[in-house]
Amino acid sequence: MQTQPHIFTYGKLSDLPYLVYLPDGYETSDDPYPLLLFLHGKGERGNNLELIKKEGLTAKLESGDNLPFIVIAPQCPLNTKWEYHLIGLYQLVRSCFDAYQVDVSRVYITGLSMGGAGTWSLITEYPNLFAAAIPICGRERNELDYPERLKKIIHLPLWHFHGSADTIVPLSSAEYLVSHLKEYGGNPKLTVYDDVGHDSWTQTYANPEIYDWLLSHRLDVEK
Repeated sequence: MQTQPHIFTYGKLSDLPYLVYLPDGYETSDDPYPLLLFLHGKGERGNNLELIKKEGLTAKLESGDNLPFIVIAPQCPLNTKWEYHLIGLYQLVRSCFDAYQVDVSRVYITGLSMGGAGTWSLITEYPNLFAAAIPICGRERNELDYPERLKKIIHLPLWHFHGSADTIVPLSSAEYLVSHLKEYGGNPKLTVYDDVGHDSWTQTYANPEIYDWLLSHRLDVEK
């Protein structure tokens, strides 16, 4: 049975505005929690944080579902994209280490569409920040120059999801990145939904297996 919608708080650690979700029990616990960074798609850009709740992981939480993560959901400014804010995203994640009870060995990232592209970009820019990544129907914008950057994340557990009938971001974009990552020695997973268009995120975030998969991975890091 679902609970009432969660109340997100507005974060103040970054120049990028963002929402924060704290898991059940967080306020009364001294234990560290895994952190999950969520990057929204193109349609949720702007200066109204309520827009972020429309799609994807934040919509799932808004519906009342519970997840065992601290979820950080920043908002990308209008008329720009995540690739222009990689330093800001990195600084936001690092700031969370001191502001919240974060298990720094379990820091994860996921994003959809433009946020999926941002996920690919951020993990290759900061390859040792995350323990695992789940990009959804996204691609790197500079694909022709991208393969060399993939060598930096051959160690990173990655699971990409895409719809076979996606006309916004073709499946070939995901296949291109995944195949090159495998060529360099990585071991990414690719799940393709038959006859699904651009919205491959709804069923992905509804799948409890992805959260167990994320939590199965840890980094050997110090805070």
